[in-house]
Amino acid sequence: MSEIDLRRLVIKAFHMNEVKMGDTCDVKMNGQFTVSKDIIPGLLEKYDEIENIDINLIAPGDHDRYTNTIMDIIPISTKVLGKCGEGITHTITGVYVMLTGVDTEGKQAHEFGSSEGNLKDMLRLNKAGTPGDHDYIISFDVLFKKGQGQERKGCLEAHSACDEFIQVYRDKLKKFDGNKCTERHEYHDTVRPGQKKVLIIRQVAGQGAMYDTWMFPKEPSGVEGGKSIIEMGNVPIMLTPNEYRDGAIRSMQ
Repeated sequence: MSEIDLRRLVIKAFHMNEVKMGDTCDVKMNGQFTVSKDIIPGLLEKYDEIENIDINLIAPGDHDRYTNTIMDIIPISTKVLGKCGEGITHTITGVYVMLTGVDTEGKQAHEFGSSEGNLKDMLRLNKAGTPGDHDYIISFDVLFKKGQGQERKGCLEAHSACDEFIQVYRDKLKKFDGNKCTERHEYHDTVRPGQKKVLIIRQVAGQGAMYDTWMFPKEPSGVEGGKSIIEMGNVPIMLTPNEYRDGAIRSMQ
């Protein structure tokens, strides 16, 4: 029997060449990316357990600096057509978002171990899911109210606030002309009758406040619309290869 093509995922990447602080959060198809702190007051009004937020830009090579605990490294990607694992996704290269957190008493956001310290020692570059040597990092640093860096509500608020910040760029990225992308990758979920069936098992966190995993958010590697694996009972979940590629799993550590 011939191969059966179940679904297709196309990821179109747009590389950013000029990244700087500015008056508004903006991204342009010509490679210009602007980061602004203007969004912070609106976020602080929405989230009760967050005392303050600071947003800064870390240039390539500028990693000899202090960082609070790294809660996540997040790509800027968005669905343009279809649902998670199929259709078209637009993503940005050259820029990642880094979510960090500490509370007003100086206690780092962590359960079993924190990662504050010199960024060059705490972050491994050029690995799957981490920035490369030439990438910019947007530091989204959350200051929790006392004790909230170890509480589930506080941690979820930090992830949600960061997700709202990223959504500003996603909404603009959706409108980019896909024909003008700098990279294009096409992936197929294919059944090959008579061949070996391969199943990869991945154990994800589902233990508590900072050890949770969300599945199937509305946006790739997003928060909104995601389902907690804890609330689903920590049961096994089947994913297609393309769902995995398309950001169906969001670590909430």
